Amino acid sequence: MNPSSRLGFEVLTADLGTAARRGRLLTRRGEVETPVFMPVGTAGTVKGILPWMLRDTGARIILGNTYHLYLRPGLEVVEKLGGLHRMMAWDGPILTDSGGYQVFSQAGLRKIAENGVRFRSHIDGSQHELTPEKAIAIQETLGSDIMMVLDECPPAGADPRYVAASVERTTRWAERCLAARTSSAALFGILQGGTVPELRAAHAEVLTRMSFDGFAIGGLSVGEGAEEMVAITRLSAALLPPDRPRYLMGVGRPSDILQAVACGVDMFDCVLPTRGGRMGTLFTSRGELIIKHARYRLDERPPDSGCPCPVCARFSRAYLRHLFLAGEMLGAVLNTLHNLCFFGRLMEEIRASIPAGTFPSLLEERLPLLDRRVPGGE
Repeated sequence: MNPSSRLGFEVLTADLGTAARRGRLLTRRGEVETPVFMPVGTAGTVKGILPWMLRDTGARIILGNTYHLYLRPGLEVVEKLGGLHRMMAWDGPILTDSGGYQVFSQAGLRKIAENGVRFRSHIDGSQHELTPEKAIAIQETLGSDIMMVLDECPPAGADPRYVAASVERTTRWAERCLAARTSSAALFGILQGGTVPELRAAHAEVLTRMSFDGFAIGGLSVGEGAEEMVAITRLSAALLPPDRPRYLMGVGRPSDILQAVACGVDMFDCVLPTRGGRMGTLFTSRGELIIKHARYRLDERPPDSGCPCPVCARFSRAYLRHLFLAGEMLGAVLNTLHNLCFFGRLMEEIRASIPAGTFPSLLEERLPLLDRRVPGGE
Protein backbone atom coordinates (compact mmCIF):
# COMPACT_ATOMS: atom_id res chain seq x y z
CA MET A 1 0.00 0.00 0.00
CA ASN A 2 1.22 3.48 -0.81
CA PRO A 3 1.39 5.35 2.55
CA SER A 4 1.12 8.82 0.98
CA SER A 5 -2.02 8.00 -1.04
CA ARG A 6 -5.54 9.18 -0.24
CA LEU A 7 -6.63 5.75 -1.41
CA GLY A 8 -5.48 2.43 0.00
CA PHE A 9 -4.63 -0.37 -2.39
CA GLU A 10 -2.95 -3.69 -1.80
CA VAL A 11 -2.30 -6.63 -4.08
CA LEU A 12 -3.34 -9.72 -2.16
CA THR A 13 -2.13 -12.33 -4.63
CA ALA A 14 -0.94 -12.55 -8.23
CA ASP A 15 -1.49 -15.22 -10.86
CA LEU A 16 1.68 -17.07 -11.85
CA GLY A 17 0.64 -17.74 -15.44
CA THR A 18 -0.55 -14.24 -16.36
CA ALA A 19 -0.33 -10.67 -15.00
CA ALA A 20 -3.72 -11.04 -13.28
CA ARG A 21 -3.88 -9.92 -9.66
CA ARG A 22 -6.36 -10.02 -6.82
CA GLY A 23 -6.44 -6.86 -4.73
CA ARG A 24 -8.29 -4.68 -2.28
CA LEU A 25 -9.16 -1.02 -2.76
CA LEU A 26 -9.64 0.98 0.44
CA THR A 27 -11.81 4.05 -0.10
CA ARG A 28 -13.29 6.53 2.35
CA ARG A 29 -16.64 4.76 1.87
CA GLY A 30 -15.51 1.19 2.29
CA GLU A 31 -13.46 -1.63 0.80
CA VAL A 32 -13.74 -2.85 -2.78
CA GLU A 33 -12.35 -6.19 -3.89
CA THR A 34 -10.57 -6.16 -7.25
CA PRO A 35 -10.73 -6.91 -10.15
CA VAL A 36 -13.99 -4.99 -10.09
CA PHE A 37 -16.62 -3.89 -12.60
CA MET A 38 -18.26 -0.51 -11.99
CA PRO A 39 -21.82 -0.08 -13.34
CA VAL A 40 -22.31 3.31 -14.96
CA GLY A 41 -24.69 5.81 -13.36
CA THR A 42 -24.62 8.49 -16.05
CA ALA A 43 -27.24 10.93 -14.75
CA GLY A 44 -27.35 10.01 -11.06
CA THR A 45 -28.89 6.60 -11.67
CA VAL A 46 -27.76 3.25 -12.98
CA LYS A 47 -30.51 2.99 -15.57
CA GLY A 48 -33.27 0.51 -14.93
CA ILE A 49 -32.34 -0.65 -11.43
CA LEU A 50 -32.92 0.50 -7.84
CA PRO A 51 -29.86 1.22 -5.65
CA TRP A 52 -30.59 -1.61 -3.20
CA MET A 53 -31.09 -4.03 -6.10
CA LEU A 54 -27.79 -2.81 -7.53
CA ARG A 55 -25.93 -3.84 -4.39
CA ASP A 56 -27.53 -7.29 -4.60
CA THR A 57 -25.93 -7.76 -8.04
CA GLY A 58 -22.51 -7.59 -6.38
CA ALA A 59 -21.78 -3.97 -7.25
CA ARG A 60 -19.69 -2.17 -4.61
CA ILE A 61 -18.55 0.89 -6.55
CA ILE A 62 -20.26 2.76 -9.38
CA LEU A 63 -19.35 5.46 -11.87
CA GLY A 64 -20.93 8.92 -12.09
CA ASN A 65 -20.74 11.21 -15.10
CA THR A 66 -19.46 14.73 -14.52
CA TYR A 67 -20.55 16.17 -17.87
CA HIS A 68 -24.17 15.04 -17.67
CA LEU A 69 -24.66 15.91 -13.98
CA TYR A 70 -23.08 19.35 -14.48
CA LEU A 71 -25.56 20.14 -17.25
CA ARG A 72 -28.58 18.47 -15.64
CA PRO A 73 -29.73 18.75 -12.90
CA GLY A 74 -26.78 21.09 -12.27
CA LEU A 75 -24.37 21.42 -9.36
CA GLU A 76 -26.70 23.63 -7.32
CA VAL A 77 -29.35 20.91 -7.26
CA VAL A 78 -26.90 18.11 -6.43
CA GLU A 79 -25.33 20.17 -3.65
CA LYS A 80 -28.75 21.14 -2.24
CA LEU A 81 -29.73 17.46 -2.13
CA GLY A 82 -26.66 16.53 -0.11
CA GLY A 83 -24.27 15.42 -2.84
CA LEU A 84 -24.46 12.66 -5.38
CA HIS A 85 -24.42 9.78 -2.88
CA ARG A 86 -27.35 11.09 -0.88
CA MET A 87 -29.27 12.26 -3.94
CA MET A 88 -29.22 8.82 -5.57
CA ALA A 89 -29.35 6.83 -2.30
CA TRP A 90 -26.05 5.02 -2.89
CA ASP A 91 -23.78 4.75 0.14
CA GLY A 92 -20.88 2.97 -1.56
CA PRO A 93 -17.90 4.56 -3.32
CA ILE A 94 -18.44 6.55 -6.52
CA LEU A 95 -15.79 7.16 -9.17
CA THR A 96 -16.52 10.14 -11.39
CA ASP A 97 -15.08 10.77 -14.82
CA SER A 98 -13.89 14.27 -15.66
CA GLY A 99 -16.45 14.88 -18.39
CA GLY A 100 -13.71 15.14 -20.97
CA TYR A 101 -14.68 12.08 -22.99
CA GLN A 102 -18.25 13.29 -23.47
CA VAL A 103 -17.03 16.72 -24.53
CA PHE A 104 -14.44 15.37 -26.95
CA SER A 105 -16.92 12.94 -28.50
CA GLN A 106 -19.00 15.91 -29.70
CA ALA A 107 -16.57 17.18 -32.30
CA GLY A 108 -19.01 19.67 -33.81
CA LEU A 109 -19.87 21.27 -30.47
CA ARG A 110 -16.47 21.90 -28.88
CA LYS A 111 -13.15 23.69 -29.36
CA ILE A 112 -9.92 22.62 -27.64
CA ALA A 113 -7.50 25.23 -26.32
CA GLU A 114 -4.62 25.22 -23.83
CA ASN A 115 -6.81 26.46 -21.00
CA GLY A 116 -9.47 23.80 -21.54
CA VAL A 117 -12.38 22.98 -23.80
CA ARG A 118 -15.21 25.27 -24.85
CA PHE A 119 -18.38 23.40 -25.74
CA ARG A 120 -22.08 23.76 -26.37
CA SER A 121 -24.56 21.79 -24.30
CA HIS A 122 -26.23 19.00 -26.25
CA ILE A 123 -29.38 19.82 -24.25
CA ASP A 124 -29.98 23.50 -24.94
CA GLY A 125 -26.99 24.78 -26.90
CA SER A 126 -25.69 26.93 -24.03
CA GLN A 127 -21.94 27.63 -24.00
CA HIS A 128 -19.59 26.31 -21.31
CA GLU A 129 -15.89 25.91 -20.66
CA LEU A 130 -14.38 22.86 -19.01
CA THR A 131 -10.91 23.45 -17.59
CA PRO A 132 -8.81 21.12 -15.43
CA GLU A 133 -9.62 23.27 -12.40
CA LYS A 134 -13.34 23.24 -13.13
CA ALA A 135 -13.35 19.47 -13.72
CA ILE A 136 -11.92 18.95 -10.23
CA ALA A 137 -14.27 21.51 -8.65
CA ILE A 138 -17.30 19.80 -10.19
CA GLN A 139 -16.22 16.37 -9.00
CA GLU A 140 -15.53 17.65 -5.50
CA THR A 141 -19.00 19.25 -5.40
CA LEU A 142 -20.54 15.95 -6.46
CA GLY A 143 -18.75 14.28 -3.55
CA SER A 144 -16.72 11.87 -5.64
CA ASP A 145 -14.56 9.30 -3.86
CA ILE A 146 -12.27 8.79 -6.87
CA MET A 147 -11.86 11.64 -9.34
CA MET A 148 -10.35 11.59 -12.82
CA VAL A 149 -8.13 14.22 -14.39
CA LEU A 150 -9.27 16.12 -17.46
CA ASP A 151 -7.63 14.56 -20.50
CA GLU A 152 -8.02 14.53 -24.25
CA CYS A 153 -9.02 11.26 -25.91
CA PRO A 154 -7.97 11.35 -29.58
CA PRO A 155 -9.99 9.21 -32.00
CA ALA A 156 -8.64 5.94 -33.36
CA GLY A 157 -6.40 6.49 -36.35
CA ALA A 158 -5.46 10.05 -35.39
CA ASP A 159 -2.20 11.37 -36.84
CA PRO A 160 0.67 10.42 -34.48
CA ARG A 161 1.85 14.05 -34.46
CA TYR A 162 -1.56 15.15 -33.21
CA VAL A 163 -1.58 12.36 -30.62
CA ALA A 164 1.86 13.47 -29.39
CA ALA A 165 0.68 17.07 -28.96
CA SER A 166 -2.49 15.82 -27.25
CA VAL A 167 -0.44 13.74 -24.80
CA GLU A 168 1.66 16.78 -23.86
CA ARG A 169 -1.48 18.85 -23.27
CA THR A 170 -3.01 16.03 -21.19
CA THR A 171 0.16 16.03 -19.06
CA ARG A 172 -0.11 19.77 -18.42
CA TRP A 173 -3.78 19.39 -17.57
CA ALA A 174 -2.94 16.54 -15.18
CA GLU A 175 -0.52 18.79 -13.29
CA ARG A 176 -3.21 21.46 -13.02
CA CYS A 177 -5.75 18.92 -11.75
CA LEU A 178 -3.39 17.85 -8.99
CA ALA A 179 -2.82 21.47 -7.99
CA ALA A 180 -6.56 22.17 -7.96
CA ARG A 181 -7.56 19.32 -5.63
CA THR A 182 -8.78 20.52 -2.22
CA SER A 183 -10.75 17.54 -0.89
CA SER A 184 -9.81 14.14 0.53
CA ALA A 185 -11.00 12.43 -2.66
CA ALA A 186 -8.52 10.27 -4.53
CA LEU A 187 -7.36 11.37 -7.98
CA PHE A 188 -6.32 9.16 -10.89
CA GLY A 189 -4.06 10.16 -13.75
CA ILE A 190 -4.93 8.95 -17.25
CA LEU A 191 -2.38 7.37 -19.56
CA GLN A 192 -2.85 8.36 -23.19
CA GLY A 193 -0.86 7.87 -26.38
CA GLY A 194 -3.28 6.23 -28.75
CA THR A 195 -1.97 3.02 -30.30
CA VAL A 196 1.62 4.31 -30.54
CA PRO A 197 3.75 2.31 -28.07
CA GLU A 198 6.49 4.95 -27.90
CA LEU A 199 3.99 7.66 -26.93
CA ARG A 200 2.43 5.40 -24.30
CA ALA A 201 5.85 4.69 -22.78
CA ALA A 202 6.90 8.36 -22.81
CA HIS A 203 3.62 9.47 -21.22
CA ALA A 204 3.83 6.77 -18.53
CA GLU A 205 7.34 7.89 -17.61
CA VAL A 206 6.13 11.44 -16.95
CA LEU A 207 2.73 10.59 -15.47
CA THR A 208 3.97 8.03 -12.93
CA ARG A 209 6.31 10.62 -11.41
CA MET A 210 3.24 12.57 -10.29
CA SER A 211 1.49 11.88 -6.99
CA PHE A 212 -1.64 10.20 -8.30
CA ASP A 213 -3.53 7.65 -6.19
CA GLY A 214 -4.09 5.39 -9.17
CA PHE A 215 -3.80 5.34 -12.94
CA ALA A 216 -6.25 4.81 -15.76
CA ILE A 217 -5.58 3.54 -19.24
CA GLY A 218 -7.46 5.85 -21.58
CA GLY A 219 -7.85 6.21 -25.32
CA LEU A 220 -8.97 2.63 -26.02
CA SER A 221 -12.26 1.17 -27.22
CA VAL A 222 -12.58 4.16 -29.54
CA GLY A 223 -12.45 2.30 -32.84
CA GLU A 224 -9.21 0.34 -32.81
CA GLY A 225 -9.31 -3.43 -33.43
CA ALA A 226 -9.73 -5.95 -30.62
CA GLU A 227 -6.21 -7.37 -30.94
CA GLU A 228 -4.68 -3.91 -30.93
CA MET A 229 -6.68 -2.94 -27.86
CA VAL A 230 -5.41 -5.97 -25.94
CA ALA A 231 -1.83 -5.32 -27.04
CA ILE A 232 -1.91 -1.66 -25.95
CA THR A 233 -3.64 -2.62 -22.68
CA ARG A 234 -0.90 -5.14 -21.92
CA LEU A 235 1.82 -2.61 -22.73
CA SER A 236 0.14 0.17 -20.73
CA ALA A 237 -0.52 -1.93 -17.62
CA ALA A 238 3.13 -3.01 -17.52
CA LEU A 239 4.20 0.65 -17.58
CA LEU A 240 2.16 1.56 -14.49
CA PRO A 241 3.27 1.20 -10.83
CA PRO A 242 2.39 -2.18 -9.31
CA ASP A 243 1.34 -0.59 -6.00
CA ARG A 244 -1.46 1.54 -7.53
CA PRO A 245 -4.80 0.44 -8.98
CA ARG A 246 -5.04 0.25 -12.77
CA TYR A 247 -8.32 1.23 -14.41
CA LEU A 248 -9.20 0.50 -18.05
CA MET A 249 -11.71 3.17 -18.98
CA GLY A 250 -14.91 2.39 -20.88
CA VAL A 251 -14.03 -1.22 -21.70
CA GLY A 252 -16.60 -3.74 -20.60
CA ARG A 253 -17.34 -6.63 -22.94
CA PRO A 254 -16.95 -9.78 -20.81
CA SER A 255 -14.29 -11.14 -23.17
CA ASP A 256 -12.40 -7.82 -23.03
CA ILE A 257 -12.55 -7.84 -19.23
CA LEU A 258 -11.07 -11.34 -19.02
CA GLN A 259 -8.23 -10.46 -21.35
CA ALA A 260 -7.54 -7.14 -19.59
CA VAL A 261 -7.44 -8.86 -16.18
CA ALA A 262 -4.80 -11.16 -17.68
CA CYS A 263 -2.86 -7.98 -18.56
CA GLY A 264 -2.93 -6.78 -14.94
CA VAL A 265 -5.94 -4.41 -14.95
CA ASP A 266 -7.95 -4.00 -11.73
CA MET A 267 -10.96 -1.78 -12.55
CA PHE A 268 -13.49 -1.56 -15.37
CA ASP A 269 -16.62 0.38 -16.33
CA CYS A 270 -19.03 0.19 -19.25
CA VAL A 271 -22.65 0.96 -20.13
CA LEU A 272 -22.91 -2.41 -21.90
CA PRO A 273 -24.91 -4.40 -19.30
CA THR A 274 -27.47 -1.64 -18.79
CA ARG A 275 -27.68 -0.47 -22.40
CA GLY A 276 -27.73 -4.07 -23.59
CA GLY A 277 -30.59 -4.82 -21.21
CA ARG A 278 -32.67 -1.98 -22.62
CA MET A 279 -31.87 -3.10 -26.18
CA GLY A 280 -32.78 -6.75 -25.50
CA THR A 281 -29.30 -8.29 -25.25
CA LEU A 282 -28.77 -10.66 -22.33
CA PHE A 283 -25.28 -11.81 -21.36
CA THR A 284 -25.10 -15.49 -20.44
CA SER A 285 -22.52 -18.18 -19.77
CA ARG A 286 -23.15 -19.42 -23.34
CA GLY A 287 -22.76 -16.02 -25.00
CA GLU A 288 -25.05 -13.12 -25.91
CA LEU A 289 -28.76 -13.91 -26.17
CA ILE A 290 -30.89 -11.60 -28.35
CA ILE A 291 -34.28 -11.91 -26.68
CA LYS A 292 -36.40 -10.53 -29.56
CA HIS A 293 -35.66 -13.50 -31.82
CA ALA A 294 -38.72 -15.51 -32.80
CA ARG A 295 -37.09 -18.75 -31.62
CA TYR A 296 -37.80 -17.68 -28.02
CA ARG A 297 -41.56 -17.11 -28.51
CA LEU A 298 -42.51 -20.34 -26.68
CA ASP A 299 -39.19 -20.96 -24.89
CA GLU A 300 -39.92 -21.76 -21.24
CA ARG A 301 -36.25 -21.90 -20.23
CA PRO A 302 -34.62 -19.12 -18.19
CA PRO A 303 -32.20 -16.82 -20.01
CA ASP A 304 -29.24 -18.75 -18.56
CA SER A 305 -29.85 -22.14 -16.97
CA GLY A 306 -26.75 -21.89 -14.81
CA CYS A 307 -27.51 -18.42 -13.47
CA PRO A 308 -28.76 -18.00 -9.87
CA CYS A 309 -30.06 -14.45 -10.39
CA PRO A 310 -33.68 -13.52 -9.48
CA VAL A 311 -34.61 -13.17 -13.15
CA CYS A 312 -33.44 -16.63 -14.17
CA ALA A 313 -35.09 -18.10 -11.05
CA ARG A 314 -38.51 -16.72 -11.98
CA PHE A 315 -38.92 -15.83 -15.65
CA SER A 316 -38.77 -17.52 -19.03
CA ARG A 317 -37.19 -16.39 -22.27
CA ALA A 318 -40.69 -16.32 -23.79
CA TYR A 319 -41.94 -13.88 -21.15
CA LEU A 320 -38.94 -11.62 -21.47
CA ARG A 321 -39.39 -11.61 -25.25
CA HIS A 322 -43.04 -10.65 -24.79
CA LEU A 323 -42.12 -7.76 -22.48
CA PHE A 324 -39.47 -6.49 -24.90
CA LEU A 325 -41.72 -6.61 -27.96
CA ALA A 326 -44.59 -5.00 -26.03
CA GLY A 327 -42.32 -2.15 -24.95
CA GLU A 328 -43.01 -2.85 -21.27
CA MET A 329 -40.54 -1.15 -18.95
CA LEU A 330 -40.40 -4.28 -16.78
CA GLY A 331 -38.60 -6.01 -19.64
CA ALA A 332 -35.74 -3.49 -19.54
CA VAL A 333 -35.60 -3.72 -15.75
CA LEU A 334 -35.40 -7.52 -15.70
CA ASN A 335 -32.89 -7.68 -18.55
CA THR A 336 -30.70 -5.09 -16.81
CA LEU A 337 -30.91 -6.89 -13.48
CA HIS A 338 -29.87 -10.15 -15.10
CA ASN A 339 -26.98 -8.52 -16.97
CA LEU A 340 -25.59 -6.78 -13.89
CA CYS A 341 -25.85 -10.04 -11.92
CA PHE A 342 -23.97 -11.77 -14.74
CA PHE A 343 -21.19 -9.17 -14.66
CA GLY A 344 -21.06 -9.31 -10.86
CA ARG A 345 -20.80 -13.09 -10.87
CA LEU A 346 -18.14 -13.04 -13.60
CA MET A 347 -15.99 -10.73 -11.46
CA GLU A 348 -16.51 -13.00 -8.44
CA GLU A 349 -15.32 -15.98 -10.48
CA ILE A 350 -12.28 -14.05 -11.66
CA ARG A 351 -11.41 -12.92 -8.12
CA ALA A 352 -11.77 -16.48 -6.77
CA SER A 353 -9.72 -18.02 -9.57
CA ILE A 354 -6.59 -15.91 -9.08
CA PRO A 355 -5.60 -17.13 -5.59
CA ALA A 356 -6.77 -20.64 -6.53
CA GLY A 357 -4.36 -20.67 -9.49
CA THR A 358 -7.15 -21.44 -11.96
CA PHE A 359 -7.42 -18.11 -13.75
CA PRO A 360 -5.61 -19.33 -16.91
CA SER A 361 -8.10 -22.22 -17.15
CA LEU A 362 -11.03 -19.84 -16.62
CA LEU A 363 -9.67 -17.62 -19.37
CA GLU A 364 -9.29 -20.53 -21.78
CA GLU A 365 -12.72 -21.99 -21.05
CA ARG A 366 -14.83 -18.84 -20.97
CA LEU A 367 -13.29 -16.69 -23.69
CA PRO A 368 -14.61 -18.63 -26.74
CA LEU A 369 -18.16 -18.69 -25.31
CA LEU A 370 -18.41 -15.06 -24.23
CA ASP A 371 -17.62 -13.73 -27.71
CA ARG A 372 -20.42 -15.51 -29.53
CA ARG A 373 -24.17 -15.21 -30.01
CA VAL A 374 -26.13 -18.02 -28.35
CA PRO A 375 -27.02 -20.56 -31.07
CA GLY A 376 -30.66 -21.39 -31.71
CA GLY A 377 -30.72 -24.69 -29.87
CA GLU A 378 -29.08 -23.53 -26.66
